[in-house]
Order: sequence, then C-alpha cells, then structure tokens
Amino acid sequence: MARYRGPRNRLARREGIDLGLKTVGSAAHAALLRRLKILPGQHGQKGSRKMSDYGRQLREKQKVKRVYGIAEHQFKKYFLQASRERANTGEQMLSFLERRLDNVIYRLGFAPTRTSARQYVSHGHVFVDGKKVTIPSFQVEKGMVVTLRPTIMETPVVKKLLEEKNPNISPWLAREGPAGKVVRFPQRVDITDDINEQLIIEFYSR
Repeated sequence: MARYRGPRNRLARREGIDLGLKTVGSAAHAALLRRLKILPGQHGQKGSRKMSDYGRQLREKQKVKRVYGIAEHQFKKYFLQASRERANTGEQMLSFLERRLDNVIYRLGFAPTRTSARQYVSHGHVFVDGKKVTIPSFQVEKGMVVTLRPTIMETPVVKKLLEEKNPNISPWLAREGPAGKVVRFPQRVDITDDINEQLIIEFYSR
C-alpha cells in the first residue's frame, strides 16, 4: 500500500480529531480546528447513523494508523508481533509504535510533526548512538542516545523547537539540548493520545 499523499486535513476530518499532521500554531492547523467536525466531501455529514461494532473498530484502527503515519501492512505487523509477546497485546503494540525512531524524534520535540520527523530520518539527519540511521521504523532500545546532524539544527523550524524553554517531552525520554535519551520503554500511561487499543485488537481478532 502506497503512503497517502493527499490533503492531510481530510484525514483528520474523517476521524473527527486532530491527528497531529499539521504544525501546531500554523494557519493550516487553525483551519483544521475550525472544520474538524465537518466530514470531508461536497456536502459534509448527511444525517446521523449509528455505527456498527465493526465500523468503530475499523475507524479506530484507521485513526491510529494515520496518527503514526504508517501503512496497513506495517500496522498489522506490529499487531502480530505484539500478539506473540507475553505482555498485554494492545499495550505492547502501542509500545512498538512509540519506539519507532520517527516517533521518538517527534516525542523529543525535535520535529513539529511525525511527517517532518520521518523526513529527518530518511534524509540522514538522525544519529543513534553516534551512527546514522535512515530507517524511520527503527526500534529504539533503553539507553540509546538520539542526536541530530548539526546542519538540520540550523534550520529555522528545528532551531525554534530547540530554543523552547519548556518542551513537552514524553516521560520515557530525556532531552538535553540537541540530544535525547531513551530512559525506559514507554508505558500505556505515557501515551496521552485518544486511543482505544482494545477496538484494534477486536478488529484483527475477527
């Protein structure tokens, strides 16, 4: 499945929530918030129909997949991998998603969106323990140190993010200047996004 390259606001409006696909504070993000509850299409929402259990499961799966910006085959792979673990399947699946390198760059506050973070990684601007990593899906481990290439730190967007005095860093990560460290594995309580992983488990368990 090819990566979606159409209007990102359309995806957010389809799910009815801010998926974090636009930079907070930008004109595009403000426009999204104004139209968030209007479904995409010429006439928007027509009436109200009760959604089936399958529909709710599908929408939750699509929503989380779009939040993290990954394709269907990748998303299902994380579910299958999590289902083989002894830990809670839903929590383990979210842990795999959180530990993606592109998400870590975003969670450390080095990039305004996960899409930007993915570009930083794929373009060779990210180092893990001093080695360049160009795979956005790379799984970080406890103790790893993530840094940015000096040239990307000079861009206005990244420079502004690094200058923020109180960045919103995920509790399982630590940041000091342009370097971030994986303090521990992410826990369910660390993920504040509106996610119901049980619906996703039910979808794939049909």
